[in-house]
Amino acid sequence: MRLDDLIGDLPEVSAHRSVLICVAERAQAADWTAPSLRRVLVGLRQVLDGHPDGQSVRLSRVRAVLGATPGSRLARTVLDDLGLLVDDTVPAMRTWIDRQCEALPAGYRAEVRAWLLVLSEGDERARPRATATIYAYFGRVRPHLLAWSGTRGQLREVTESDVSQVLDKLRGHALTGTFTSLRSLFQFAKRRRLVFADPTRRLSAGCAPTRALLPMTDEEIGAVQAVAVSPAQRLIIALAALYAARAKAIRELTLDDIDLGRRLIRIGGLEHRLSELAQSALVTWLEHRRRQWPRTHNRHALVSGASAIGTGPISDYYLSWHLLLQGVQLEQIRGDRILQEALATGADPLHLVTAFNLSPKTAIGYANIARSLLERPIEAAEASPEPFMGPQRPEPSC
Repeated sequence: MRLDDLIGDLPEVSAHRSVLICVAERAQAADWTAPSLRRVLVGLRQVLDGHPDGQSVRLSRVRAVLGATPGSRLARTVLDDLGLLVDDTVPAMRTWIDRQCEALPAGYRAEVRAWLLVLSEGDERARPRATATIYAYFGRVRPHLLAWSGTRGQLREVTESDVSQVLDKLRGHALTGTFTSLRSLFQFAKRRRLVFADPTRRLSAGCAPTRALLPMTDEEIGAVQAVAVSPAQRLIIALAALYAARAKAIRELTLDDIDLGRRLIRIGGLEHRLSELAQSALVTWLEHRRRQWPRTHNRHALVSGASAIGTGPISDYYLSWHLLLQGVQLEQIRGDRILQEALATGADPLHLVTAFNLSPKTAIGYANIARSLLERPIEAAEASPEPFMGPQRPEPSC
């Protein structure tokens, strides 16, 4: 069956026809093969046939017909962009919460589930927390809940002494992280009147220990250079190493933020002058992008096979797969860039705030580290003098 046969029998003016044409255009822009495109269109016709034209389609039906495939993702993206998709599925996080709480003792289950749901979805007093934060909070709380359940039948029976005994056995980040998680749980439970008293109210874990930060060594730089072989990897690392760009800012960088003619780039809310290294990395990547996805409508600078069919940025997992899982930590590279700037400008926190859009507290932290290094010239001299990805380290920002 030809593609024209799948689309041509629909009325000239219909939402179903628009959906199929849009899917075909985006698949072709992402260089899908004809058989792959045909399979998607055939499945999408099964979803749409018998469905009122112009009415929203349930996500559960799309998944039931197309499964967990790239074609299903493309169909969902197009339907969502056209305002024709209704998500009637249970969020993955809610499923995870239900599964984890089912394994908890009965006297703790309801309170912990309510706490995790508010962390995930937010309420009138709190915004939703990141998925990684929810995993970390629950991971720190869970073993202590299981231990307490042996002598405390319900969460409301946990006392200040119980929490204090847990904290006394911990040190460093394990201590502050566990205390923060337990305090979040009990403050929530007290506010919702799920417990009579907050056992963490009068306790304190002190300040979190300061993380050590030193300039990257020659070995660390060499390891990053060995990993950064693809155009995308080299561009991502260059943006972090030269402009201290966060992963989110790199993912959200668009073609409109880049002006190769004037040698300017806007990233993370700040405009920077393009260095030779950044210009070269950008040109190399954009040429690769043009060859790989010549007809994509995605305006983000970085695209992947998954994002080329839509208009959104690459996923955070894309960065993890291509860098973090290869041993490259963007935050370490970004921190090295800020630290080098602080060392080159006399540890001036105000300069760091304006150069990298840092918060005052963060800028002061970097300035203090730089000041301690400057006061130890021998140790500072032993740190790598070599550039991260070029003959010289970046000059101080103007």
